[in-house]
Amino acid sequence: MAMFRSLVSSAHPRYQSPVQAGPPGDTVETQFSCPICLEVYHKAVSIASCGHTFCGECLQPCLQVPSPLCPLCRMPFDPKKVEKASIVEKQLSSYKAPCRGCSKKVTLTKMRSHISSCAKVQEQMANCPKFVPVVPTSQPIPSNIPNRSTFVCPYCGARNLDQQELMKHCMENHRSDPNKVVCPICSAMPWGDPSYKSANFLQHLIHRHKFSYDTFVRKLHSKPGKENFRISLSLLP
Repeated sequence: MAMFRSLVSSAHPRYQSPVQAGPPGDTVETQFSCPICLEVYHKAVSIASCGHTFCGECLQPCLQVPSPLCPLCRMPFDPKKVEKASIVEKQLSSYKAPCRGCSKKVTLTKMRSHISSCAKVQEQMANCPKFVPVVPTSQPIPSNIPNRSTFVCPYCGARNLDQQELMKHCMENHRSDPNKVVCPICSAMPWGDPSYKSANFLQHLIHRHKFSYDTFVRKLHSKPGKENFRISLSLLP
């Protein structure tokens, strides 16, 4: 529900109040809930490009990656353009809502601290059903599956870079590096040679890995009811 409310409010992120944006029947507390932790905003911040609001602490992990994406709409954003949600903070100080345990009305800015000390809420939490883990599968889990989603920079060892991030990282940081290196994307493929070093790795990235391999998969109909799959790749000398 919190995700739906934020998507509705994103049409006018700077001018539309979360209370006005919420669907009928929502409580004031849920309309001011962070889409990540589902609790009332704490030190709320907003992403300037899309206008979505989160707790400052909840958004922190997204700011630690090279190319951050909004957790809600997945749009890229500039981490330097994340600003304090002053309007939301003022609204949190203005609105009151009943505690989910004792029903006492408190301002939303004090809701978190009240709930943490409310005996009724603590009693409700103690009576919640205990978590029962799913029975483990009897099938063996392969341990040697190669990682083909993220890669390590062959120059400096920077980790957890996807294909586009690897290209951007190398163009920005290793444009003049003369070393011959092994392409981590090619070497992760079944046909890849982990010992082959590209003479010009940056040109190799641009021409071979500008798009994902999935982009080049085509369906060719050879006979009615049958399909052949072919990967069309331009081989570099």
